[in-house]
Amino acid sequence: MSTTAPASVILIRIVVGGVFLSDCIQKFLYPNDLGAGRFIKIGITAPEVMGPFVCMIEIICSSLIVLGLLTRLAAIPLIIDMCVALISTKIPILLGHGFWRFSVSKLPSYGFWSMAHEARVDFAMLLGSIFLLIVGAGASSLYAQLGSTGSQSIRKSADEQ
Repeated sequence: MSTTAPASVILIRIVVGGVFLSDCIQKFLYPNDLGAGRFIKIGITAPEVMGPFVCMIEIICSSLIVLGLLTRLAAIPLIIDMCVALISTKIPILLGHGFWRFSVSKLPSYGFWSMAHEARVDFAMLLGSIFLLIVGAGASSLYAQLGSTGSQSIRKSADEQ
């Protein structure tokens, strides 16, 4: 759980956590377009359950990432989330037709460039989450602050003895 990453990792944490959090809030505000309603259009099984479930995962994990608490662990479900998003929504755009159980959305064009345009945020979030899984929260995280406080307490009690 420890990290030797620089404090500047906070920028990646804010972007990844902030985008996931913003997206999830919108899923709750506009469930027919972005939440369960969108899951129905895509072809996700049990959309009325999976929509809120995915949103709760995104809220919890993105909040942990922004705070820098259990960042590596929180990044794993978000990586899975992005992989599912790419498979369920972007592969059909690439192919120009449904893929497996997932349907293609109505767009002006299909193929590689259309998919690349639609997937740009997904790729950024996936790579940002993988980065956080690899390097951890960084020196400016809540976890680092808690760790340094604990280390100082241990050193202080050792000095007193």
